[in-house]
Amino acid sequence: MVAVNEYRTHACGELGEQDIGSEVRVAGWVENIRDHGGILFLDLRDQTGTLQIVLKDETMMKGVARESVVSISGAVVQRDEETYNPKIATGTIEVKAETLAVLGRAQANLPFEVALSKEVREDVRLQYRFLDLRNKKVHDNIVFRSNVISFLRNKMNELGFLEIQTPILSASSPEGARDYLIPSRKHKGKFYALPQAPQIFKQLLMVSGFDKYFQVAPCFRDEDARADRTPGEFYQLDMEMAFATQEDVFDVAQQVLYQTFIDFGGGRPVSETFARIPYREAMLKYGTDKPDLRNPLEIIELSDLFVETDFAPFRGKCVRGINASCGHQSKGFFEKMLKFATEIGMKGLGYITVQEDGSYKGPIDKFLTDEQRQELRSRAGLKTGDVLFFIADSATQAPKLAGQIRSELGKRLNLLKDSYELCFIVDFPMYEEDEETGNLIFTHNPFSMPQGGLQALNGDPLSVLAYQYDVVCNGVELVSGAVRNHDPEIMVKAFALAGYSEEDLKTKFRSLYHAFHYGAPPHAGMAIGIDRMLMLLRDEENIREVIAFPMNQSAQDLLMGAPGEVTEQQLREVHIKLR
Repeated sequence: MVAVNEYRTHACGELGEQDIGSEVRVAGWVENIRDHGGILFLDLRDQTGTLQIVLKDETMMKGVARESVVSISGAVVQRDEETYNPKIATGTIEVKAETLAVLGRAQANLPFEVALSKEVREDVRLQYRFLDLRNKKVHDNIVFRSNVISFLRNKMNELGFLEIQTPILSASSPEGARDYLIPSRKHKGKFYALPQAPQIFKQLLMVSGFDKYFQVAPCFRDEDARADRTPGEFYQLDMEMAFATQEDVFDVAQQVLYQTFIDFGGGRPVSETFARIPYREAMLKYGTDKPDLRNPLEIIELSDLFVETDFAPFRGKCVRGINASCGHQSKGFFEKMLKFATEIGMKGLGYITVQEDGSYKGPIDKFLTDEQRQELRSRAGLKTGDVLFFIADSATQAPKLAGQIRSELGKRLNLLKDSYELCFIVDFPMYEEDEETGNLIFTHNPFSMPQGGLQALNGDPLSVLAYQYDVVCNGVELVSGAVRNHDPEIMVKAFALAGYSEEDLKTKFRSLYHAFHYGAPPHAGMAIGIDRMLMLLRDEENIREVIAFPMNQSAQDLLMGAPGEVTEQQLREVHIKLR
């Protein structure tokens, strides 16, 4: 219901046949004007819908252009049946205007048609975002966002979590991405930083005796844009639980995410239970730690078959295979797959096809021994019409390339189900080797608890697994979380293996280091990427479509003109001199 006042008694979309004969006042934007020989028809739009207005006095519209804001009073009448408009909810009625008041005039020349704004160049859309947001599809995305966030808040309250706000002005910390820095006026030469995530604060809340925390948190990272990542800021449903295990977090994740996708997913099937896939298994079977489980294709390991082979591109390489039932495809299909393979950095894409007589056909067959042919049939489960694709490269590159080939085959063969397939990726390695230096670095969150605790850290660091987990939906990482390392002794050892001294810990992570010496409970948590989830739920290919005022790919706010220049006086106040 809208507020009844001098501007309107009803919203446009609220009116219906039950209001026929009533005197009403409505207000909104003039979406369209049609002149039918002395009688004007207006389409009046507000957030609730569109309503047809009939004006017999043309002078009432003098100087009123489309997208002007008006308030109109008149009687609700039934349309002639032959003029019903089934495309809108108010399509059987109209309002005969008696008065029209202009509340806000619009220029006659619009930069684009509001109804067609999604077809306009993005830089123009963002410059006139206030017009773009009037487009029903764009507008509905933001209304949808509000509804989802409201649901998430209610769900977290229902599960016993307290909503607590953490600071926006904070200290710079080495968390993986570049910080946004803010110079201090009162403390010359010193800087605040916008938090990349509430990570340290939410752990401090657990040390402070709060049992369950959450917030819809803004996170700030100076990162380059991608289709599923906006530069500058993004929002996550952040949560943490004291005296909690990985299983406790998984239980909350499944309850919150399952119900969100059921309620807002448009009726598509949703995974009732989330599969648990260890990181190494995901990299082998899917070639990524963000697998799209709608795609039934799996990757198999074939390296041991080609340790010694006459085919030089396979000899001693990491070789992976993908069995796809596409032997019926045209020559053009295989040529396009080869083109895709070369575009992603492969030197070729070998394959064999199983003929009706059980023999193989393809450019790789002549290099295979009978023993290899038999083993390939067994491992890949090959049958008539199947095609086995081969991917060969280094141990680090082959899994990634195989994952890309798997994804492309899934798309080209139309194998992706119309559903939401969610899974946990678990057992991430605690450490990995830096490709450039060979030094140990943390694979994920450095504050994760190593599986096996202190004892595990005394062995081979590359074999240590962390209580680190992600939730992936349809190939998109939605959630990242971990059981936190709350033991100072284990923390010192874990950071030492990655090249940090205890003094580094005291300096760079002072608050946590000291807090953990005053009684820290075991705790665990996660963060759900709200923008990415909305992108999936709304079938949008670009994350900026679900954000009211996003930056462009170059991290510019074209509407507000940010980043922009400031005055010399402003620079002097914060002790900054530009070089």
